[in-house]
Amino acid sequence: QVQLVESGGGLVQAGGSLRLSCAASGRTFSTSAMGWFRQAPGKERDFVATISWNGRSTYYADSVKGRFTVSRDDAKSTVYLQMNSLKPEDTAVYYCAARRTAIISQSLHDYDYWGQGTQVTVSS
Repeated sequence: QVQLVESGGGLVQAGGSLRLSCAASGRTFSTSAMGWFRQAPGKERDFVATISWNGRSTYYADSVKGRFTVSRDDAKSTVYLQMNSLKPEDTAVYYCAARRTAIISQSLHDYDYWGQGTQVTVSS
């Protein structure tokens, strides 16, 4: 089992930055691919970014490429999402997710564990 707890969300002006953290508990974190997803009100949960078990492979949604960076610190069992140049359309609840496997994926259906989410609101 893996438990995930996100933090770092908040209210920020357009153009600003936030760093989300996702603390994981469980023995399998270091061998798990991790992902970030987001869900705006009335919309489906969308893929944002994913990182492989060793951090060597990452992949981003086109909408955040060049602005967001995903990273992980296995010593702290934590995955991060650095968000720069934020836009109002980035407003959503952001979720951290973990796979049982080491391979990255953009599909939310491939993730086995989910955090409770953290709200990010970007004002114009």
